[in-house]
Order: sequence, then structure tokens, then C-alpha cells
Amino acid sequence: MVERTESESRKLLRRLRDTLAEAGAGQERLDRITHLIADSMRSEVCSIYLFRDDETLELCATEGLKAESVHKTRMRLGEGLVGRVAKASSPINTANAPAEKGFRYMPETGEEIYSSFLGVPIQRLGEKLGVLVVQSKEARAFSDDEVYALEVVAMVLAEMTELGAFVGEGEALAALHKQPVLFRGATGQEGSAEGQVWLHEPRVVITNPVADDPKKEQARLNEAVAALRLSVDAMLTTNDGVDKEQKDILEAYRMFANSRGWLRRMEEDIARGLSAEAAVEKEQSAARARLESVPDPYLRDRLHDLDDLSNRLLRILTGQGSDTGAEMPPNPILVARNIGPAELLDYGRKLKGVVLEEGSVGSHASIVARALAIPLVIHAERITTEALNGDRILVDGDQGVVHLRPEETVASAFRDKIAMQAAAQSRYASLRDLPATGLCGTRIQMHMNAGLIADLPSLAGSGAEGVGLFRTELQFLIRAHVPKRAELVAIYARVMEAARGKRVVFRTLDIGSDKVLPYMKRVEEPNPAMGWRAIRVGLDKPGIMRMQLQALIRAANGRPLTVMFPFVAEFDEFRAARRHLLDEIERERHLGHALPERVEIGAMLETPSLAFAPKEFFEMTDFISIGGNDLKQFFFAADRENETVRRRYDMLNTSYMSFIEQIVARCAEGGTQLSFCGEDAGRPIEAACLAAMGIRTLSMRPASIGPVKHLIRKINLKELRAAMDEARAAGAVNLRGPVMSWLSSQDI
Repeated sequence: MVERTESESRKLLRRLRDTLAEAGAGQERLDRITHLIADSMRSEVCSIYLFRDDETLELCATEGLKAESVHKTRMRLGEGLVGRVAKASSPINTANAPAEKGFRYMPETGEEIYSSFLGVPIQRLGEKLGVLVVQSKEARAFSDDEVYALEVVAMVLAEMTELGAFVGEGEALAALHKQPVLFRGATGQEGSAEGQVWLHEPRVVITNPVADDPKKEQARLNEAVAALRLSVDAMLTTNDGVDKEQKDILEAYRMFANSRGWLRRMEEDIARGLSAEAAVEKEQSAARARLESVPDPYLRDRLHDLDDLSNRLLRILTGQGSDTGAEMPPNPILVARNIGPAELLDYGRKLKGVVLEEGSVGSHASIVARALAIPLVIHAERITTEALNGDRILVDGDQGVVHLRPEETVASAFRDKIAMQAAAQSRYASLRDLPATGLCGTRIQMHMNAGLIADLPSLAGSGAEGVGLFRTELQFLIRAHVPKRAELVAIYARVMEAARGKRVVFRTLDIGSDKVLPYMKRVEEPNPAMGWRAIRVGLDKPGIMRMQLQALIRAANGRPLTVMFPFVAEFDEFRAARRHLLDEIERERHLGHALPERVEIGAMLETPSLAFAPKEFFEMTDFISIGGNDLKQFFFAADRENETVRRRYDMLNTSYMSFIEQIVARCAEGGTQLSFCGEDAGRPIEAACLAAMGIRTLSMRPASIGPVKHLIRKINLKELRAAMDEARAAGAVNLRGPVMSWLSSQDI
């Protein structure tokens, strides 16, 4: 019985392939297909519903229902049995459709006489395309073999829909990957860019979903799976020294590669008429569908592993490697699910922007994007499914928005925005050599943040007076092993030379949380942002800290040296870290090495607790830099990785500004230099308010220096402070409104 059904399935697929090969418009093909399926499955009705938008399904072809209902009958996602199939991405098989929960009667179709219902999703790699339905008058449940056969047919329809076989009039028959699409993600790095899509992992295109010779396809699959297993074994052998987490991932790869269940399901797909490639993709699509409904993060990660493994297998079968021979466009915008820091740096400044489906504001990719000063949008869900190499794309890092294949009106408005920003930057260039001095005579030091040697040319071009934060972790994150001390000495020396005597604040290794070194054992923590990170790692594992401090001392080679310890939460942590640095200086003295001309030792204030440290701390530390990004999230108890809450809290909240005022007062009392480093330092209004509250040094990305300096030079900071104090005294919960009113009164 099974063999007969399999033969019928192969016969149906061959007929389907022949039908698709015939000339005709998309609607004609759909009509022929519904007739073919109904005839082959001996059912009175076969209908194809396709999405006309993300939430609406449209009846596009039918055999058995009233012809006038085609392109007239529509339903929302989740509405009726068809909508339920689409929403859950799983079949519904019932002998009594009207009695099913959620059944919706569509009178214009004439379907009231049909009792049995079988609906399966038409989907490809997580992309919902539509629903394929068969119905009959006889009250019976369709057999497992019939369900399976219809799923195989739906998979082929999905593949052919992807290839544009059903293009016609109307939204539901619009060509895929041709229409404008808007993605709302989150800001990883500010800035705007226009360019063309460059996929980090180009999509595998399957042009032969149906095969005539199952034995040949079975042999191809077995050969490819054997090659896959060998490659996974090789990865485990060559990465013998990796940490436990990476080894677990590779072991999961090996487990899936050797899974008999996975291979058996693909073999069954081939037996029913699919090519080896189509069988792999069918199982991959099923895994993607399961992924959407799995709440457990560990299982979701394992399904990601299976997804990645399927892509590897598809590339082996098709020969479509990462290098497809396509040339990178002149203005490439990188689109990827996720990407590591080393891979992103390999692309370098050729990229105009980056768009990721995953990522986080503190991820490796975000750090590198900031260092490269390129716009980054994260959490742009499903963009890798929708985008094709060469597609026109607009990236708005300021708003966390991406326009794929935009309409000309949108593109024109976007270009106007970029032109205005460019014109403003041109105006700001005239301020490059002028000081950031308010009308009241208050002088604000303008420093820049950096993380790569390539950033240092911006010192002169931006008008920055120094580097207020040099992130040293990038040199650790982009390597597969701990960098050697000599390598770090050379890098730090080049940074100091490139600065040409300007002050560079080197922040020691800030790892942990979402910045995990590839060669470091990951510590599983329920809340890593408040866990074992930064100075805590350095004090608990002093070997790397000592090596880094030695490298900084030797790189200075008689020049001034400024070192800042990150994420200091209490005085004892700073005292211990400072002692490490002084001990290394003494050790270098004994070795006869050149010592820095002078040494400044500071701390980054990122936790509210440090603001309440003993007076001795403020007297001992040479300087404090407020790490605004972390401080704000801890002050408001609002995770900056959580889009639901991060935007609810404003730096100009009265409580937060009063807290900043308290820090300013404590530093003034102890004679401690104070600066502010973070995203808010680069926003003109926020920066002006920080300056008005008494902070005299701001550190930001180079592109923000011009706008901030422009505003500060146009206002009286003392009058701004008076306006803020007046609003606070009047009970204002947030100062943004009063500040904006005051700026308007100044004709700014």
C-alpha cells in the first residue's frame, strides 16, 4: 500500500513538473495545478490560498469551489481553518470541517457541501507563502500518506512560487522579492546609508525540486551527508582547544549530522519524488516552523544548529558555496542573520552599512560597526529571507528602520535626509579647529571614542581633542586565541603614535556579558549584564590583566599613559586594579624598561553604587568617566537590550539629571577630573544639558563632535542650567519639554 502511494506521489510530482513547464500566465498555471491535484488525490476540491500581505490570505485558484470566489474570498491570518493552518504552520485534517473550532463558513465559495478538509502550509525556510487545501463530500479523515503527499506538493509549490512561476495580477500573485518592504528593527549604530544588498551567506536556489530517479537522488544525498559528517568531524578535530560551549555546538552539529531520523525523513521525501536538495529544504522548513513555537531557548539554539547544518548540506549538494562568483556592488550594505567581529572587520570600510536579523546593541558586531562608523540596524526579522544580492536598500540607523527595494518617493526623501546630514557635516567642518565654548565662556573638551587604529585619522578630521575611550577588547575579540603581549605592545604603540601627543584613554579589557572571547570558557549566567564581566573578570583572572597592563606600559615607552578600569562597582575593586598597575610599573622599572612619563589611573562609573563610594576613592582616582549607556540601564533598571523597555527611559528624566549633578559635586569635592562617555554624549541636546550640569569633557563617536560643538557654541550654558533648575523646582518629572522650550526661545 505504501509503495503504491509513493508511486502515486512521484507520478503526481512528475505531472506537476510537466504542468509547470508548460507556457502560460501565473493564473493559468494555478488553475491547471488545482485541477491536477484534485484529480490525482481523488478529491472534489483543491484550492490554493496565497498571502496578499503579511496578515491576509486570498483564494487564488480552485477546482470545485465557485469560480467567482477566486480573488474575492479573503481571510485574516488565524481566521477559519485556512487561517489556522497558515498561523500555526501545521496541517489540519478533519472529517467534519464545520464542527472544527474556528471554522468559518464562506458562502460565496459554495463549500457547505464538503465535509472533509485537509489543509497544509505552503512555506519556505520560515517564510509563509500560503495554504494548499483539498476537500471532499465524504466525511473521512485523509490518510497519513495523503497528508504527507500533499505536504510534498506544497513544498514544490513553495519552491516554484519563490522562482516566480505564479506571477500575475493582484497583490497575492505579485512577484516575490520585487515589492518594497519595510523592516522595523533596532539601532545598533546611528547613521544613514543607501546602497545595494550584499548577503553574507547567499541563499541557495533550488531549480530542480522534482526528480525522476529516486535511487540516484538517494545516492547523491548519502554522498553529501557523508561529506558533511567528515567536515563536522574535521571541525571537532581542528578545534580541539576550543571552550566547552563551542565544543557543545560542534557536538550538536555531529549529533544532527548522524541523526537517523533526520536522514530517514529526507529519504522518505526523495521516495515520494523530491530531489535531494528539495528533501533537505523541506526538512529545514519544517525545523524553522517548529522553531517559531519552541519556548525553550536551548532548544531554539539547537534548531538553529540544525538550520545551519541544513545550509551546509544544501551547499554541498548544489555546489553553491559562500563564494558564488558575484561581484560586490559599489555601495554594499551587508545583510546577515548574524556575523562575528573578525568577519565584519574583513569587509572593513568597504561596507556602507550592516543589517542583522539578530545581534544586540552591545554585541561584537555593534562594537565593530561603531569602530568603523557605519550604520547598523539589528533585529530586522526575516530580512535574509526577503533580500536578494543587488537589491536597493536604505538603512536608517538613527530610527532602526530598513527600506528594502524602496519606492522612489521614499528613496528621494531618504536621499534628502542624507544630503542634509552631509551639508550639516560640511558646515560643522568649519568649526573643526574652534573650541566648544558656550556664549557664557564655559569651555567643553570634545573627545572621541575609538576601538581600531583605523579610527585615529578621525582625530584630526573631527576636531576631537583626544580619545576619551579606546576600547581594547576588539583586539581580543577578533582573534581565535589570546593575543601575544608583543602584538598588543605594537598595537598600543601605533595608537599613541597616531594620536600625535593627544591624550588617549585606554580602557582595559571589557569582556563578559554579551562580549565573550571565542577562546574563553563561557559562564552561564541568568543576567550576564550584571554578572561576571569587565573588572570582575580581570581581578579574578589576573593573568590577562597583567599582560595587558605590561603591554600598555611598554607601548608608552616614555610617553604619558592613561588607563581606565571598566565597570568598577566599589572602591576595593578600583584599589585592587590600581595596585596591579602600580606593581607592573615597578616590575618594569626593575627590568630596566622605559617607564611612562606620567600615569593617570581612572575608573568608569557605570553602576550607581560607585557614586556613593567613600571620599577616599574620589581623592585616589585621577579621573572618572561616566559610562552613560550602562549607568542609565542600571539607574532605571531597564535592560538596554530589551526594546520593550529601553526606550521608555530618558536621560533628561529629572531624577537621572539630579543623580548626574550629585556625581559632578562629589568629583568637584575630591578634585577629580570628570567626563561623560556614551551615546547621549553624542546627542546635541543631551550633551548640552550634561555640560550645563557641570560636566566639562564629553566623549563620543567622531561624527557627533560637529553637531554637539555647533549647539554648545550657540547657547549660554549657565542660562540653560537656570532653565533646568527652574523646571526641577516646579516639579517637572522630565526636563526635555522645558529644555526644548528654552532652546526655542533662543531661536535655536
